Amino acid sequence: MADNFHKDLTQGSVTKQLIKFATPFLLSNLLQALYSVADMIIVGQFCGKTGITGVSIGSQINILVTGAAMGLSVGGTVLIAQYGGQKLFGEQRKTIGTMTSLYMILAVVLTVAMLLLCDPLLTLLNTPASAYSEAKDYYNICMGGMVFMFLYNAISGVLRGMGDSKRPLYFVLIAAITNVVLDLILVGKFGMASAGAAWATISAQALSVIISLIYLAKKKFFAEYKLSDFKISKDKLGPLMQIGLPSSIQSLVVSLSFLTLTALVNSLPNAEVASACQGIGGKINSFAILPGLAISSAISSMAGQNIGAGEYARAKKTMLTGMVMAFSVSVAVFAVVNLFPEFLIRLFDSEAEVIETGARYIRIISFDYLFASIMFCLNGLAIAAGNTYIALINAICNGILVRMPVAYFLVRAMDMGFDGVAIAMGFASLIGIVIGAIYVQSGKWKKSIIQ
Repeated sequence: MADNFHKDLTQGSVTKQLIKFATPFLLSNLLQALYSVADMIIVGQFCGKTGITGVSIGSQINILVTGAAMGLSVGGTVLIAQYGGQKLFGEQRKTIGTMTSLYMILAVVLTVAMLLLCDPLLTLLNTPASAYSEAKDYYNICMGGMVFMFLYNAISGVLRGMGDSKRPLYFVLIAAITNVVLDLILVGKFGMASAGAAWATISAQALSVIISLIYLAKKKFFAEYKLSDFKISKDKLGPLMQIGLPSSIQSLVVSLSFLTLTALVNSLPNAEVASACQGIGGKINSFAILPGLAISSAISSMAGQNIGAGEYARAKKTMLTGMVMAFSVSVAVFAVVNLFPEFLIRLFDSEAEVIETGARYIRIISFDYLFASIMFCLNGLAIAAGNTYIALINAICNGILVRMPVAYFLVRAMDMGFDGVAIAMGFASLIGIVIGAIYVQSGKWKKSIIQ
């Protein structure tokens, strides 16, 4: 029965529940980050900075689309969690069916659109000529396998909304192991460079989706579902888009701000070294912010059930507990990055210029790890209530009003070069903390979107 997948997060110790629920989130995100990091490390070791630049640029566009998919899945996770808090399991099924059908339609449309936009996007990003073919190969192959990425996020969003963060971890673990093994074979043994890394990524995602569907079918997850449940229901589509669309736009805004910075970096003297360092810094950053992101996601699911059940004090306590946890871990990550930056850069590339420039870059951007962890937790409570527009406002302020203009000012007006980009990156999340705190204090999060 599908009910075996429901987990009640409205009872018991908040701290124990949050740790228990957030840990699989963290491990899942860690393994997902391993996908692209493994691609870059292995390509870097076999192909040098040209391969790193190609994978970096291609994967940034891939992240843009992935972010849009994950943003939309937030709508499903929140609704599923709130319906679970109210014990309205029939409404959950309608939400799951609508979400799944919507995802499949979007996957097909976006695949066609992104494949057509390949050359214009790579040109817009000032992709270095030496890395253009590598970036194009990686981009086209990843975009061609987009349906698997959408399906994985849909399945994970459904299970997490029902209070299950363990099974998504198992599915992504399979994908991560497969991805690394295929990277070593396709890139290392057969010399397929960035194309091999891309094939490894989408093959791993496809395997994860297939195994997860087989598992769910064997566990009778779909036993109570009818074909009609997968029709797009208007009364579920509205709330899904109301919650998911701002979150999706938020991811797009963040990705576009980083892509704009990529275009700026690619216009600098010695662009290939700067672009490689930015790509490596981005991968290190993707690991460094994982604790905050994982705990924020756990807050969204756990607080969502509590808001749905009217347990507002418990929902706020969930956020505050998560904030302490996320900040504590982020301090430790900050310390490691600042103590061993050269070692971290050397994992990707052993060229002296890349190590020197990259070490300075990640030391500066590491300050954002501390600020972002707090902002993510504030966003987590807003998302739990269905007020995803708060995270969108934060993304616009951080990316459009702070990160981009400050970077361009420091690079162009102050002639600070690549260091100017790092400074803009390092302090962008401060304004998000202020906005999030004002929202939490207002109490608007106490009104569930399905009430």
